[in-house]
Amino acid sequence: MDKVIISTRNAPAAIGPYSQGVKVGNLLFTSGQIPINPTTGELVTGDVKAAARQSLENLKALLEAGGTDLEHVVKTVVFLRDINDFAAVNEVYSQYFNEKMPARSAVQVGKLPKDALVEIEAIAIVP
Repeated sequence: MDKVIISTRNAPAAIGPYSQGVKVGNLLFTSGQIPINPTTGELVTGDVKAAARQSLENLKALLEAGGTDLEHVVKTVVFLRDINDFAAVNEVYSQYFNEKMPARSAVQVGKLPKDALVEIEAIAIVP
């Protein structure tokens, strides 16, 4: 199987030596999406709900660039700077995933790139 690199201007550019996404066969693997507004380049800070929303919008754009969508996501990982934000992030997350929800892990980490509040990655089926 060939490895196809997925890239879009509708999600933040990679800030290191990695791809925004990689498609192999009918699976798309995304890099973690932190809450950077791709239009302004600004990091969403201060409000974890707004940060989660921007991360999910970035994820959505990347999935679309790879030929799929949120409905076809089978697994996500949510990285939180503070596990106490779990309920607030869930509130936003449930607006994006509300039927046939993907499997998910959520973990608190020591620090995220650019000191982000949240980072979300996904694996999706490309129909």
